[in-house]
Amino acid sequence: METTARRSALVLLLATCGFAQSRDPAHNDAFVPGSSDESKIATEVRHRLVTLPYYGVFDDLAFRVNGTTVTLLGAVTQPVLKSDAERVVKKVEGVMQVVNSIEVLPLSPFDDQIRRAEYRAIYGDSALDRYGFRAVPSIHIIVRNSHVTLEGVVANQFDKTLINTKANAVPNVFSVTNNLIVENEK
Repeated sequence: METTARRSALVLLLATCGFAQSRDPAHNDAFVPGSSDESKIATEVRHRLVTLPYYGVFDDLAFRVNGTTVTLLGAVTQPVLKSDAERVVKKVEGVMQVVNSIEVLPLSPFDDQIRRAEYRAIYGDSALDRYGFRAVPSIHIIVRNSHVTLEGVVANQFDKTLINTKANAVPNVFSVTNNLIVENEK
């Protein structure tokens, strides 16, 4: 009972401190299921991106569909993933043009160390490990020059807050941007 009260107080405190992030509604994360009224092109692009072989928890693939033009967004750790994403999206029926704005993150052993530490901090917590039991985990950890960005979907506000706390506790991290979406608040 006392734990529930603490959780509620923490959630309320973070919500009143402007913890929530605003999101671009046209930024469609590949690993987040689309709405039922999503276009056929968007559904197929999402499917093709999420099934890329090198796509993992340290990458963020997203896209925008504007008519027959698809703009690829996000950041990846391997250049091959950027080129593979463009290649598979060009093959989607109805796509006439692909604008590839995916950033390839710089090679950095220091950032790799932070990625591993963030992964252990988030997915190693028994309250959060359920998010890792998918082919493409629902929480993505993007590290760029010691700055961390969290992308994905969580079940509730408490999990979002807990993940933010865990991510901020990792040593040598300059900042954490929490872009996680609470499932029922999409």
